[in-house]
Amino acid sequence: MKMTTMKMKERLEKELAGANRTFRYDREKDMLKVTEAGNSITLSIPQIIANWEEQADVAVEKIVYYVEEGLKASQHKMDIQVSLPNVYPVIRATSFPRETKDGKALLTEKHTAETAIFYVVDVGASYRFIEEESLENTDVTIDDVRLAAFANLRTRETTMKRDSVSGNDYYFVRTNDGYDASRILNEPFLEEMRARIEGEMVLAVPHQDVLIIADIRNNTGYDVLAHMTMQFFADGLAPITSLPLVYNDGKLEPIFIMAKNRPKE
Repeated sequence: MKMTTMKMKERLEKELAGANRTFRYDREKDMLKVTEAGNSITLSIPQIIANWEEQADVAVEKIVYYVEEGLKASQHKMDIQVSLPNVYPVIRATSFPRETKDGKALLTEKHTAETAIFYVVDVGASYRFIEEESLENTDVTIDDVRLAAFANLRTRETTMKRDSVSGNDYYFVRTNDGYDASRILNEPFLEEMRARIEGEMVLAVPHQDVLIIADIRNNTGYDVLAHMTMQFFADGLAPITSLPLVYNDGKLEPIFIMAKNRPKE
């Protein structure tokens, strides 16, 4: 049975229905906005249908869970001093909004030309983005948040799966704890991988729930990585970037991979 935009819209509205929840559909953009208690999440219907065609009902279940937990987290009252043991860094695209919908600036820092660092408070099955005003009238600085966030990240277990294609190795971090892409900020972990890798070390964070670390030893390796990254980018609930990043001397630089060619920096 073919899934249409209106069928998917109606299904999402049915499964996400709540007493204090409203829906607004933008027909021109095929976007469904879910709002509760002044907080909202906007869903791309075509992207959900694309995922549904590959994963069937599992794709819808993931979206429903994502919305429920996201709205719950947005209602969490924040005391930044008390929350420091639960703060983490998350990676987002540089195009990701730097303000909430009501104009409050989010706590962010630069990362690369393609990615930015945002800070969040973990509230269990989800997290809430930290706003700059949360630090006002407290003794907590952004340096305190950064130190706590990076320290907390390093305590999380990092498990990997390895695949080999045409003499190149690809390591996938997919723990599904919400911080897989964030592990690109774990410098000791990256240095450990650099020591293990024989070729060029190239990383990718196509969406928040995956970090790919590639040991590239020939040109085919770049083509395979480019294909992988685009596929993950298209499937992710929170896409970040389709451009891989070369890791050299502790620095990350985005690269553009030309088909059948070595990347152009």
